Amino acid sequence: MVSGPGGVGKGTVCAELVDRYADDFWLSRSWTTRERRPGEAEDAYVFVDRATFEQAIADGGFLEYAEFLDNYYGTPIPMAPAGQDLILEIDVQGARQVVETNADALLIFLVAPSAEEQEARLRRRGDPPDKVAQRLAKAAEEANAGAELGAHVIVNVDINETVEQMESYIRAARLSR
Repeated sequence: MVSGPGGVGKGTVCAELVDRYADDFWLSRSWTTRERRPGEAEDAYVFVDRATFEQAIADGGFLEYAEFLDNYYGTPIPMAPAGQDLILEIDVQGARQVVETNADALLIFLVAPSAEEQEARLRRRGDPPDKVAQRLAKAAEEANAGAELGAHVIVNVDINETVEQMESYIRAARLSR
């Protein structure tokens, strides 16, 4: 699992990890009821309406889900191809749910180098000012979540270094199992 507050680079880092090591990793695509941001990739999420999401909840279709800033986000029951490690890119609430049911899951927790950089990233990706403020307030609440969950915490300063660290943690976990 790759988790952390909004704006730390989870999506960018996970995409780069999977691009570099396509034969080794499969990225689960989360669902959301929020609108797609301007310039956001169409496949960043499976964008659905609230009724569709709620029906999937009723059908037991999610590994984890949460409501955050008036929208649902969730990870469908994943079906990774044989021989590939599953990568979940999820928020802190989702990480807590997955750890409760999968204690042996490897958790990597990303943080931004500073609150100022996190704010700049949120603005660059197109979050409106009110959502930036809400996400930053939530990030302050989630600051210690990585340690609480026993995660490998990585300060995401440089994407190449971050991906290399992640890949190293994953390979070490494979060897220990």
